[in-house]
Amino acid sequence: MAKELFAIFGNPVSHSKSPLMHNLAFNGLSIDSCYTRYLLKDGSNLKDTFLNLGLKGANITVPHKESAFEACDLLDSFAQKIGVVNTIVEKDGKLYGYNTDAPGFLKAISEFKDIKKVLFLGAGGTAQATSSILRDEGYEVTLLNRSQARLERYKSDGFETYTFETFKPQSFDLVINMTSAGLQDENLPAPREILNSVIPNAKACVDVIYGKETPFLKLAKSHNKPTKDGSDMLLYQGIIAFEYFTNRSYTFDEIKPYMKKAFDFN
Repeated sequence: MAKELFAIFGNPVSHSKSPLMHNLAFNGLSIDSCYTRYLLKDGSNLKDTFLNLGLKGANITVPHKESAFEACDLLDSFAQKIGVVNTIVEKDGKLYGYNTDAPGFLKAISEFKDIKKVLFLGAGGTAQATSSILRDEGYEVTLLNRSQARLERYKSDGFETYTFETFKPQSFDLVINMTSAGLQDENLPAPREILNSVIPNAKACVDVIYGKETPFLKLAKSHNKPTKDGSDMLLYQGIIAFEYFTNRSYTFDEIKPYMKKAFDFN
């Protein structure tokens, strides 16, 4: 049987820990498969690229999660509901789409107690997945984004939304950077004056970016707030994706110790 090949699509993608995580799990569980990364510049080429590379499965990161949704032949009910896919599996020539960001994210923030009101900074694909599952779990989610256009979907779904110009300071228990601000630059995800109005009242601040202390997390720490980067979210969504890749042949707890080793490396 030929070795099965998996990949992560994104732009940028060179920083991704996913290949290390998945290859450690493949190796640890004695599975003859390989996982690589692919810089995809045009999301409309996602399906053709997946098929031309002969992949068995893929993870999709920014900015292609909506394109991944369009590329799939079949979608699970949650992916269908939110319109965003971050995990694709090929079965009998058809592409099946899933979203593991949301359950991974929910598990990662569960350590923060007495959290009710949550502010998302950004309204892209990751926010699309997680806002829905958080609301289903009883959280009140508000979204703040630079432009109005991306907020329209959330507004029509009944979420409270603001642009930088319309935002009115209020109290939130958890403030989360859902953007790529700070990944390859020193940018903040929102104007400093807005952040300085909401961070002091928050119980904690979270950034979906992992592996570095972003300007957002530095600002949160300057206000003496507990912080968390995206490492646990990445780990948990990766484990759930691996379950799909291996047709649920392994449990979450069987996969976790191997994938967790990826975070021991700098």
